[in-house]
Amino acid sequence: MNNLDTNINFIKKTPKVELHLHIEGSLEPELMFKLSKRNKIEIPFKTVDEIRSAYNFTNLDSFLKIYYEGSNVLITEEDFFDLTWEYILRCKQDNIVHTEIFFDPQSHLPRGVSFDTVIKGIHKALKKAEKDFGITSKIIMCFLRHLDEEPCFDVLKQACNHKDKIIGVGLDSSEKGNPPVKFKRLFEQAMKEGFITVAHAGEEGPPEYIWDSLDILKVKRIDHGVQCLNDEKLVNKLVHAQIPLTVCPLSNIKLCVFDKLENHNLKKMLDRGLRVMVNSDDPAYFGGYLNKNLIETSKALNLNLEDIKKLIENSFKSSFLENEKKEKWLEKIN
Repeated sequence: MNNLDTNINFIKKTPKVELHLHIEGSLEPELMFKLSKRNKIEIPFKTVDEIRSAYNFTNLDSFLKIYYEGSNVLITEEDFFDLTWEYILRCKQDNIVHTEIFFDPQSHLPRGVSFDTVIKGIHKALKKAEKDFGITSKIIMCFLRHLDEEPCFDVLKQACNHKDKIIGVGLDSSEKGNPPVKFKRLFEQAMKEGFITVAHAGEEGPPEYIWDSLDILKVKRIDHGVQCLNDEKLVNKLVHAQIPLTVCPLSNIKLCVFDKLENHNLKKMLDRGLRVMVNSDDPAYFGGYLNKNLIETSKALNLNLEDIKKLIENSFKSSFLENEKKEKWLEKIN
């Protein structure tokens, strides 16, 4: 068996964690088509293939356009259950034993879909995942950063009714021109309410956005963070504090953050001692779930078995799982 086969075998067999997954971004063309029929929602596509070919975009903004269009078919609790359950079946296939998923209530509330409908559907599927497959999970609610801060306070208030289900809050959507400082008061309030904070930063935005997410929003994890290598002082801080960076390689290629996987900086980040790991982001749109991200990246960057093991260990260490559960899984991997 050659190195590549050994790597692929190891990736498939090893228990894994996913820490950067937008549940709305796991909406496969087949399900979008099915839900549009079920809910009698007009979509600008006549076939599943037409939807699939529309899942082609050139940057973050053109992706977000189809992403929000796709969200329109999600109406009922059953829809959010089906969406989440399909992702769970992928977790089972990819040997993901714990997942921490993002959801975007602000994609749904303006359409008249209630907060309760969204969270109950997602939560019900995750509970079933634990019961049927032993897959554990946490839910993180994201705010859309291209919107104003003020309306987000009402969304936060609604999240407070579901503290038994939602562990933290995050920040996603278009990074450029929407600095973390825009949400300073909101994140202060979220922390007062007991939520953990995370934020997308340093994907298309500059290293300053990573600094501000740490210093102003007090985040425990940086989602993406690939621009950190452009700031030596920042790299030193991230290494010293072992701040997790939830990197999404196939997403970075699809959104032209890097021109090709061979030029991705993940291996450089790993070699610098940064706590990086691999995730799938919006897998239905970016062409691959967790195992595919790991396999394609290990091929393109010539990762060895130790590198892959480190990436998987980092994701367990960076999860919001209880410490004894982390230890148990880390022992299993070793």
